[in-house]
Parts: sequence; structure tokens; C-alpha cells
Amino acid sequence: MRPSRRTVLSLLLLAGLTCASAPALAPAPAVALQPAPGVADLVADLDQILSDARLVPARAGVAVRSAATGEELYARDGGKILTPASNAKLVTSAAAVEHLGPDFRFTTSVLSAGRRTGPVLTGDLYLRGTGDPTMLAADYDALAARVAAAGIRTVTGRLVADDTWFDAVRLGADWAWDDEPYYYAGQISALTASPDTDYDAGSVIVSVAPGDAAGRPAKVSTTPETDYLKIENRAVTGSGTDVLVERRHGTNTVVVTGTVADGYDEWVTVDDPTGYAASLFRTALSRHGVRVLGRTARGAAPSGAAAVAERRSMPLGELLVPFMKLSNNMHAEILVKSIGRKVSGAGTWSAGLSAITSFAQANGMPTLRMRDGSGLSRVDGLTPGGVTGLLLALRARPWFPAWYGSLPVAGEADRMTGGTLRSRMRGTPAAGNVRAKTGSLTGVTSLSGYVTGADGEPLVFSIMLNQYLSGPPRDIEDKIAVRLARFSRTAPAGISSIPLRETASNVPELECSWSKPVRC
Repeated sequence: MRPSRRTVLSLLLLAGLTCASAPALAPAPAVALQPAPGVADLVADLDQILSDARLVPARAGVAVRSAATGEELYARDGGKILTPASNAKLVTSAAAVEHLGPDFRFTTSVLSAGRRTGPVLTGDLYLRGTGDPTMLAADYDALAARVAAAGIRTVTGRLVADDTWFDAVRLGADWAWDDEPYYYAGQISALTASPDTDYDAGSVIVSVAPGDAAGRPAKVSTTPETDYLKIENRAVTGSGTDVLVERRHGTNTVVVTGTVADGYDEWVTVDDPTGYAASLFRTALSRHGVRVLGRTARGAAPSGAAAVAERRSMPLGELLVPFMKLSNNMHAEILVKSIGRKVSGAGTWSAGLSAITSFAQANGMPTLRMRDGSGLSRVDGLTPGGVTGLLLALRARPWFPAWYGSLPVAGEADRMTGGTLRSRMRGTPAAGNVRAKTGSLTGVTSLSGYVTGADGEPLVFSIMLNQYLSGPPRDIEDKIAVRLARFSRTAPAGISSIPLRETASNVPELECSWSKPVRC
């Protein structure tokens, strides 16, 4: 009887031969597993959607998994590193809730180490921040009112702005210098202020209105009222509105040019938010009858300084809503530094990003590169497969319901519900169903999140499209999301026949919420 190959190999191993010296066995023939008809139909349909001519010169990565079983339903370059744009906020926000907790609050304090004699404080008054992006001019006014209510009328020393909770690096790595005047690239500081309840930290609203008659100078005002910005008004009243509001690089001079017939608002960053916040507070102190005789300075409050007044922000669980719904870059970067401060005692990008990366790698995302928290850096890199792995893992976290609720919802018109998806996928099975994070830069668009299929099966997905030469092909993302909402393992769904709005080539390649005057 002739021995089998398996018997020969066993005898060779028993004789002390290594595997390398044993004769190689022919591999067993692969058994092709045929996907269920519904899955096969899904694969064919997504392949067809991604055959769009606009993607021929581009890079497209897509991953879809069942959230019920973890099964991979579709993958197109799911392991490739792609630029995520604001999909990076999925990682940052989740790591922030994990490390800081949903009940975390920012604190802004007024402190004194001087001697009180009646209404006179002999010494310095300190304004100390921890990065609160929700501080408005009204909140600095309320702090000043509490100082006055404490009986202080004169401060013989200085007003000292303490922003040492974070380091002094104001702008993220790889950010483009020509983005600096625009509020989606505001400077990061532990002391800052926002102009309204979108909480765009470190910015001011510049409003331009027509003057008294055609050809006359336009009227320019700011929210909040501040002399921290120097306005050069060259705009005039005209028959149409074509206004340009620009902050000169490295300065707080804002130049307004063009013509205006109707009111026009522009959100503009300030140079040095610490100085801006201190100026708002000093003005508020004066308004409440508190005189500070010394100059405004920078420095750390001494240990043991007594609290005079304090303001705490809303909890992080609530801040997630404006952060994620409106894709607020500054919230992301402030949270990065807050994580660094909590985890390693250093309020820096490097410390925070190290902790975020470790969190992601421990939660389904083994491969990533994070250079900032918002996705504004083009060096950020995620994989679609890694994003779906993270989305699956997060479902087990105790804080998942609050985090999930912060994601934009397709087709929901309310701004704080639909967010950056409020005008997309209306009238389709994806409306009110898809909860996902958008992302957009020039040549980059992404959409990743959750959707429930036609049979009630929960799915996770990630779509990243890079380096296209057309206008942003968000309609491709929408078609994929709608097809996933129609997914059934048993009944073929086919590509939705419901027409989806195509993205015009002249639409700005920014998140909808980043183009404030434009209603996306």
C-alpha cells in the first residue's frame, strides 16, 4: 500500500526534519463561498455606483459591515489610507467622551492672591481659562458682575490672563496659512470667546449693511462689540451685494471692500484669542464699575489664589451636539488638548493625539495617522475599514447613546438635528435613518456612520473619495447610503430610482456649516 503524502510528512517530522526540508504539499483547492443573493445584489449595485466617471482619476475607499454580526458586506480599498477630512472627528469625539467623560465641563475662573481692604484689591486679578469654547461676551460680562457683587471696585494691580492650561501653539500642523482668517481655522487657546451659540471659538461676526444712500460708505459692526479688531471700511452702498471681509495675515486688521445692498455677515477669526478674551472681560469689568489700574498681562495664577468668580460650561455630552452636527473644528482641537491635559498633564496637540491614537487602535482601528483632531490637516489618514471597525466597537461603550445622538441625521431640516446632512437624501429610505459624519476639503469628501437596512439589520459604513477633479461628488455617497437603507438579505432591492441631487461644480468644497452665509 502506498503511503499518503500526509503520512510521509508525519514520518519526516518524526525523523527530525524541519518543515523547510519537507516536501511541499499542494494546496487544497479553494472552496468559493457564494454570498447570499441580497449581499451579491448589494455588491453589484455598489460596484455600479462607484463606476461613476468622476472617480476614474480619483481614489475611492468604501467599507460596509453588519453591526449585528460584524460581517463584511462590501469592501473597495477598505484598508487603504485616505484623507478623511472631518471624518477624523469621529475618532476625536469618541476619544474625548472616553477620556474626559460625558459630564466633563470647562471652567473659567477669576482669581486673586492680593489683599482686600474694603472695595480695594491690592494686587493682580487673574482670568484663568481651560479652553471653554462656549464662552460668550455675555459670560465674561456675568463674571465681571460677580466680581463687582463680591464688593471689589478697584484693582491696584494688573489684569492677568492665564491661558497656561494649554501650550502656546495656536494653529494645527499642516494647516494652510490662507485659511487662518476664516473661523473654521481659528486659533486655539485656553482663553477664548465665541460670537454666538454655534460656539465658533476665537471668531467675531463682522456685519456689513448699506449706508444712507447709494455710493455712501457701508455700515460695519461686530458681534460682540469689540475694539480688539481694527476695521478698515472701504465698502460702499450699491445696487447689489458683493462684499469681501478679510483679516490681514498676522494682524487684527479687517479690511471690508465691495458693495452692499442687503445685510451681509462674515465670521472672522481673531489673532490671539487670549488677548481677545481678556479685552472682553476688562471692558465688562469697567461696565460694572470695577477699575483695573494696571495693564493687561499674561501669566499663571499663583497656587493658592482665591476664587472670586467662576463659570462652568455645559457638559461634554451636550457640547457634542453643536460640535458634531455643525462639524466645529475648534471644538475638536480644544478637546485634543484637553485630552492631553487629562491623560498626561500636557495641554498639547502631541499629548492629546497620542491618547486618541491609542484609543482608536484599541477600538477597531489599527491603522491611522492623526495630525489634528478636526481633519483640517491633509496629512490625516484613516482607512474605511478602520472607521467601520471603530463604529462597531463604539456600540459597546456606555456613553454610546449620547455620542450616537450627536451625529447628523439625513434629511432632517432642523439644524441641530440634521446638521451637515439636513438637506441630503430627503424623500429617500435614508432620510431620518442615516446617522453619519460628513467630511469635506477641496478634492476630498467622506461620509461614515450608521444606517438600518430594509429588514431592520443595523449596518455601519465608511465612504472616502479623494483626489477627484470634478465638483464634490456627494451624490455618490448619497446613492450608496440610500442603497444601504434598502438592503435586504432576502429580497433584491436594486439601485434606488429616486433621483438624488448632484453636486454642482461651483459648490464650495467645505462643510455646509462652514460656509455660514450659504444655506446648504
